[in-house]
Amino acid sequence: MDLDIRRIPFDDAAASQRLQHEAFGGAASAPTADGWPPAGSRPWGAWLDGELAARATVRSFTSWFHGARVPTAGLGGVTVAAEHRGAGLLRPLMDAGLADARDRGATVSTLYPSPAGIYRGLGYEIVGSYDEVTIPLSALATLRRPSDVRTRRARAADVPAVRAVYERWAAAQNGPLTRSEAPFALEADEMVGPDADDTGVSLAVDASDGTVLGFVSWTRATGHDRTTDLEVDDLVALTPDAARALWFVLGSFATVVGAARVSTSGAWSGADVSRLVLPDHVATTTSRPYMLRLLDVPGALGSARLAPLTAQVPFAVRDPRTPDLEGSWLLRVRDGAVEVVADAAPAGTATDRPTFTAGGLAQSYAGSQSCANLRLAGHLHGPPEHDALWDALWTGRPVHVRDYF
Repeated sequence: MDLDIRRIPFDDAAASQRLQHEAFGGAASAPTADGWPPAGSRPWGAWLDGELAARATVRSFTSWFHGARVPTAGLGGVTVAAEHRGAGLLRPLMDAGLADARDRGATVSTLYPSPAGIYRGLGYEIVGSYDEVTIPLSALATLRRPSDVRTRRARAADVPAVRAVYERWAAAQNGPLTRSEAPFALEADEMVGPDADDTGVSLAVDASDGTVLGFVSWTRATGHDRTTDLEVDDLVALTPDAARALWFVLGSFATVVGAARVSTSGAWSGADVSRLVLPDHVATTTSRPYMLRLLDVPGALGSARLAPLTAQVPFAVRDPRTPDLEGSWLLRVRDGAVEVVADAAPAGTATDRPTFTAGGLAQSYAGSQSCANLRLAGHLHGPPEHDALWDALWTGRPVHVRDYF
């Protein structure tokens, strides 16, 4: 059969939407010429004998990893028509979309998988999760409003301060979007006013000088018999008392609302630090795995700001499933600045250095697994004398992701 892989033009946008609807359900919206492709996205398709048989969308954004803004290719809406599954369309489709993303400057790619195993074969590995945590508001009953923090509703003039709080928090994590580009940016008309996305955005501010220390965005469902929930999209705080004050705001709804449903990540792994101030740990959590793949090894690792030390570590990537990532390098760190340079050792043959699979390097880069665990899982081979140093360089930042694409 004749296979043609290219970007999806508007003439095939409706067929693309139907494929996505068949795979994931939901309403199949009618695309318009001026809205195709959606902002920041590049839809790719695979045609068999002129029929659109598979599709995927690559969305461009930036995310935080190791104190740096990292160009990221978010993969979504990946589906193959039921009649053509198993025909080998996914890999060439993904290869085309990711090669284009790499050419456009992306150094990592992320996705939420349906079956994780399919994407493991393409070099992705699970590094975190997107969690929805349901917390009974009765569990907040013993919280007290801190005396050094007060709360108030956000106004349009507060948006720059909210952005600054978010950036300070996000820069210390691995994975959050920078939210500096559309459609993810924190915009005033989406946060406050009659057309805001949420019912309210509440701020925690320093009681002495009014400095914004945190914010929570919440949406109030209809009803007042404690069977409804508050939907919480963001709860970000820079101090423990700011977190307590924001939870107190949510807990004040306890007489009419049953629970808060909080969109978060890393439920108890260190990423969701705001929950550490709660008096009780009663909660239920549903999670979606989040996967990462490197597209450019020197580009991704070389952008990081690591611990302020000076070191040199040889390493390699050997994985026949991802020939584009195979190679041997030297990682040089000088006072926290990173340089990754190609080494003389032939790709895939190094035995004198730690040698990762593509998935192993993704987990190590994200800080989600130690070298010891990667060795247990078969993702790391070679001499272990650099393992402690490698872990010291790359672990320590929690993985925190959100369902923005």
